[in-house]
Amino acid sequence: MILDKEQLRANLDKVLSDVEEARLKVSDHHIVKLVVVGKYTELENISTLYSLGQRAFGENRVQQLKERVEILEDLPLEWHMIGTLQKNKINNLIDLRPSLMQSLDSISFALELEKKLKAKDRKMHCLLQINASREESKSGVSPESAIKIYLNIKESCPSIHLKGVMTIGAHSEDESLIRESFETTYIIYKKLEKDGATICSMGMSGDFKLAIECGSNMIRVGSALFK
Repeated sequence: MILDKEQLRANLDKVLSDVEEARLKVSDHHIVKLVVVGKYTELENISTLYSLGQRAFGENRVQQLKERVEILEDLPLEWHMIGTLQKNKINNLIDLRPSLMQSLDSISFALELEKKLKAKDRKMHCLLQINASREESKSGVSPESAIKIYLNIKESCPSIHLKGVMTIGAHSEDESLIRESFETTYIIYKKLEKDGATICSMGMSGDFKLAIECGSNMIRVGSALFK
């Protein structure tokens, strides 16, 4: 569905207002970056959001990311890969030069990515995905192993520049479970700050306010904008 500019402006203003409210509960100095998830929306809506000042956009699938990067190449957009990636698609992603790959979800994937980055003489900024809710349907490393794996990747994968961590909140109606998954990830993030972590990416359309209150400084929002 293609939305008109005023509808998108209203939706964006509402999201930014909610971000501001949640941010101020943490601190006047807490800064939160909005990454718009384009997964279910048309290219025209991305162009309109650009005209409204939005710059960072994320895609779940590398093929869709490729199409959009190419069609919108004239716009100075910041593209994020936020979905799980199969190892046979790694070269495709490297060629797209994303600003950030948010879904680095295992040491084996990191080693394969390192090998292919090295072969192409490229670097990539990444976040380590943590399965803080311990749900089988989700990718990511366990909270218990996250710090060890993060440091292992930093040590053994010089082409990968780890910038922090990412999680998807617990899939539950119980807010306390969602909060727990965010707090677990934030604690890990704080421990990794001394090792250069600057991004704690948590929160989507349904739970980003709670995520920000738990310390998130990057949110991934799609459906709240495109309705």
